[in-house]
Formats: sequence, C-alpha cells, structure tokens
Amino acid sequence: MGANQIGGHAAIALLETYGVDTVFGIPGVHTLDLYRGLADRKMRHIGVRHEQGAGFMADGYARASGKPGVACLITGPGLMNAATPIGQAYSDSVPVLILCSVNATGDLGKGRGRLHEITDQRAAIAPLTGFSQTVKTAAELPQAMADAYKLFETGRPRPVVLEFPLDMLAAAADVGQPKRQTAQRPKASSADIAAAIALIDNAKAPIVIAGGGTVDCAAEVKAFVEKSGALCVTTTAGKGVLPHSHAQSLGSTLLLPATQKLLEHADLVIAVGTEMAETDSWVDRLTLGGKLIRIDLDAYTLTRDYKPSVGLLADAGPTLKALSDGIKAGRKPDLATASELRGSIRADLTPLQQKHVKVLDALREALPANGIVVSDMTQIAYTGNFTFPFEGPRGWFHPCGFGTLGYALPAAIGAKIACPEKPVVALAGDGGFMFTVQDLGTAVEQGLALPIIVWNNDAFGQIAKDMIELDIPELGVKPRNPDYQALALAFGAKAVKPGSLGEFKAAIEQALKADGPTLIEVHEQASYLG
Repeated sequence: MGANQIGGHAAIALLETYGVDTVFGIPGVHTLDLYRGLADRKMRHIGVRHEQGAGFMADGYARASGKPGVACLITGPGLMNAATPIGQAYSDSVPVLILCSVNATGDLGKGRGRLHEITDQRAAIAPLTGFSQTVKTAAELPQAMADAYKLFETGRPRPVVLEFPLDMLAAAADVGQPKRQTAQRPKASSADIAAAIALIDNAKAPIVIAGGGTVDCAAEVKAFVEKSGALCVTTTAGKGVLPHSHAQSLGSTLLLPATQKLLEHADLVIAVGTEMAETDSWVDRLTLGGKLIRIDLDAYTLTRDYKPSVGLLADAGPTLKALSDGIKAGRKPDLATASELRGSIRADLTPLQQKHVKVLDALREALPANGIVVSDMTQIAYTGNFTFPFEGPRGWFHPCGFGTLGYALPAAIGAKIACPEKPVVALAGDGGFMFTVQDLGTAVEQGLALPIIVWNNDAFGQIAKDMIELDIPELGVKPRNPDYQALALAFGAKAVKPGSLGEFKAAIEQALKADGPTLIEVHEQASYLG
C-alpha cells in the first residue's frame, strides 16, 4: 500500500489483509472507486441480481466457511435493499461485513436531494448491526477494519456496515502498511470455573443446551457431554454439534414438549452459546426447574430472561474444556431417556409433516455426510428443523431469528462458493423462492452444481393454515404461481419434476454432479407423497 492509490483501493486492499478473497455485490455509480480496487486487486467478485441477494450470499458464505462474508453496495437503495439480510445476520449472529458508499462528506445530513440520498444513512441501518461507522478519511480505515474483525472474532459476531463518503473513495490514500490486528476472546475466571464445576459435580441429571455459538467447538461439546454424563439437546443453529446418533443426544428438539419437560425436571441445565430465544423453543420462556449455568460471549445474553446460578462470559470451547478437565467422571447418563426421546421425534407428526419427512428422508439418503442444506421459511423446513439428522455442525442453515423469506437460494449460492468441494442443497417453499428467484441467474452464471428443491403448495402455506385456525378468511395467501419448470429453463438452469421418491432422490444425485443449478419441484399434492 502507498500514496499511489485512492480510498477505494485502500478499502479493498485492507480486505486482503484480513484474508478476504470473495466479495458479493452489484456495481453502481457510487461504488465505481471500490470496484476499481476490486479489479486492480484481482479479488473474486460475484455479481448478483439484487442487493438482497448479496447480503444473503455473504451470510451463507459465512455460515459455511466460518469466515466473514463480504458485500459491496451502493448508497441509499443499495444498502436499504440489503437491510433484510443484514437483519437476518444480526439475529442469527453471523459475521457479515458490508462496504457501502454514502454521499460526499459536505452533503451528509443536508437533505439536498442528492442521488441515493438518505439524510442519515448510518442511523437507518445501525439497529441491524453490531456496529456501523462512517469512514471519512483513509487514516480511519485500518482501525475501522480492525474493529470490525475484533467484533467478528472476539464477541458475538454480528454484521458490520462501513460506509465511505464519495469524496473519501476518490481521494488519494496512504494508509501505510497496516497489519492485521488480533484480539483475544474473553476467558472465564478460575473462581467462576470452580463454581460451575461444583454445580456440575453435585447434579444428578444435567442437560446441556448447545446453540449456534458451539458450531466451532463440537469436539469440546462431545468431550464434556461424555465426561459429565449429561444429555444434550441442540438448537436449530447448533444442529449436529453433537451427532444425532450419539447415545446422549436429544437431537435438535428444543421445540418439542417432551424435551421441554425434561428441561423442566432437570436439576441442572448448562446452556452454551444460545440465547434460548422464542425462535429456539417456540415458547415465550422455557421452564427450568433446577439451576442454570450459562456460557456466552455476549454479556447481555448471559443474564437476559434466565438468571444463571453461574454465568461465564467466555469462549465456549476453552470453557467447556476447562470444565471437562475439572469435573468428576463416572456419572452414568440416562441413555434410555435419550433413546426414547429420539425414537419419539416422529411419533406425533401431522399428515402434512409426514409428507415432509418422506421428502426429507430421501434428501438425507441422497446427500453425502458432508453436505449442506440451506432452508427457507417454509413448512417443510420447519419439520426438518427437528427431524432432519446431522452428524456434524455447519450443515443445516435456517433463518431462525429474523425469519426472512427468500433466504435459501442466495444463501445456498454463498455456501457453495465458500465450500465448492461440499454438496450444497437449497430448500425453499414456492412463496419464499419467488422473493429472490432472480439470483437463479447468478447460480447459472457461476456454473454451480446446486439442487434447488422448491416445495410447492401454491400458497403461503403456514399463513394460510394460521388464518384457517383463527377463522380468518384466506386473504393474500394464494398468489398465482409461474410455471417453475419453464422459469428455470428461461434462466438457463435445469428443471425436474419427479414422479416418485426414487426419481426425487436420483434428481438430487444428478444435480450434485451437474454443470449448473437444477430446480427440483415437489408439489405438496403429488400422489407419491400419499
């Protein structure tokens, strides 16, 4: 880096310092200097069809790779179009970095009717971010980037928006030779570890709740569960952290009454890396009859809604290891209860959920063990959240907290770009698919072997069901659908409408080897689903 560059160059060069090799976005008149930097640095750019797609792709990239996903967006409407995926990343604690332009420094807050102007753009997006900053000079760039990565790597990883005034992007920039700054995650005190160990050693039937904050310490979760003799349930975000087949696993069943009853009667619950939010259990608050240990990077989450007997503001992996090293061994786990609960997961499925499971089971058979499923807000995914088994983490991505429609397709594209060697499948309902269908063009352009399962019920099915149950006329929930087969072909994708579960499974297997995406349409009323 040196003086023979401008702010746009410097911003992109700093991304390289932090190991970024891929950026999602759409060039615009206000981001030309950032794109000058992208072109000069030879960084991979994935062109999308809508800024919402760029945000979701960055999210999927981050969940699959464990590295922050990055998007480049224009002033005003570009950033606002991505507000939904930024909100999703905030809610689900996903590290996403947004670089965007903003009107020139002298115009900020003036309301002069400039192109793309928002009188206070940073204020408009700030509630959806871990932090946001207007970087007004090149000298501020290194610290702004360092602060973003400090949040990603040491705190609760939420999205960051860095906005650059147009004059800053075009001005000469000399930021020297900045080095990547590093910081350490918080560590629990020895006194707090000792207090937690005492509670664990005195417990008769502990249960672990493992959330999305444990996806990078699955080995430590498994070691702790086995030594402590605890049973373990995961949230949807933590699916696979403890293998579904593990004898002490309760699966990702936190939303099931049977699991909630176990938690109510447990004398100790150890909640690790989880908010225990409404969208984890679908109850306002879980009833915990015993004591509670919480381990979390977020101080607010550590004490919110549930007052812990011991709260450990610390990184999950090292903390679980310290607890494993200190606790006594020998407690026999209640394997009969775990086995009974796992065996009863499908006991009370509705007729519709039974259809879902037929499709999900065929998908599970066709998908290799290291595969990834990226789901949308759709009824078949809601069933899969607790029935679809995974043996490892970072395999099932669902837009839990913010609950955005349109997530599956672009996030699956981001996941596949992050991990091209892994099989990736998108699972969307017909309603949600139409929110971001335009990025089917991106998947075609990139030549991605991506099966896209569209569960078609010709409706916003869950809302239609809710209206019926509340005796509300079905208003606005039966939109006219396109011919999905023709739509996919128009984009240059392949299209299949299987006539049996066997054909469905074969379609998945073929799509995973194809030279582009394949839309696989499954209608809820298909005869082979019963």
